[in-house]
Amino acid sequence: MTKSSFAADADLPWIDAHSHIWPAETDKYPLVPGLTKADLKPASFTDDELMAVARPEGVGRVVLIQHSVYHLFDNSYLIDAVKRHPKLFRIQGMVDDHQPKPGEAMKALLPQGVTGFRITPFVRKEEERSKWLETPGMIEMWKTGAKTRQAMCLLIDASDLPATDRMCEQHPDTPVVIDHFARIGVDGQVRDADVANLSRLARHKNCHVKISAFYALGKKKPPHDELIPMIKRLYEAFGPQRLMWASDSPYQIEGENNYKASISLVRDRLSFTSKEDREWLLRKTAEKVFFYA
Repeated sequence: MTKSSFAADADLPWIDAHSHIWPAETDKYPLVPGLTKADLKPASFTDDELMAVARPEGVGRVVLIQHSVYHLFDNSYLIDAVKRHPKLFRIQGMVDDHQPKPGEAMKALLPQGVTGFRITPFVRKEEERSKWLETPGMIEMWKTGAKTRQAMCLLIDASDLPATDRMCEQHPDTPVVIDHFARIGVDGQVRDADVANLSRLARHKNCHVKISAFYALGKKKPPHDELIPMIKRLYEAFGPQRLMWASDSPYQIEGENNYKASISLVRDRLSFTSKEDREWLLRKTAEKVFFYA
């Protein structure tokens, strides 16, 4: 596929705010120690493979998410994808807050298309998880994001929402994105108290939520309509300008799940949204947060 065919296109208006990609090539892009090619599932999911799935549903741009499982803090494959297709992709990368000067590392990555950072307790040792947001390096990252507009993008469980709330209070100018509804419903139960805690973050004007990863939540299969009440509550709390749809491919396209089922829930079946609302949910919010540079 040629570079020009990947250009942002008026006929492909939507932005997928969250997808992983990785190559089968492990010499140029080495895996984390202990993994081999046999651990890649699927064996590859390249930018070409992603767009072959996304473009038929009107998706012309994607926020690529650094996959810590395979490459941890090595963002090089995603950066190379932006070099190939600078209009198409932005990156939610990763830096190690335990290393010296993570803020400087963030700034160095901005010109390479990294406009947000995945932060998560899931890459920590068990004994570190209760205080994972309180390291000096993490605080430096949040302060840097307030200056650079690079978003802190949290992959967390609902139990992490109170600590996230405190960080938002301490860093009100830092853009924040909660990935995958804070995984509410991952055990099949969408609990009112968890949704209330997530909705409480709406009082922080720079906090956003990805309505995403439907395959992993609720009934974990199409059509995903059981998630509509939660989406409506978040819509009422945050408004469409701070919510963004995302697929979390390739996991959304495995088994009985598929890409169309994900986008169609937001595009076609949220009866409480207007056409303008859907423009925000499917494009404008992600554009504002990630495609500013």
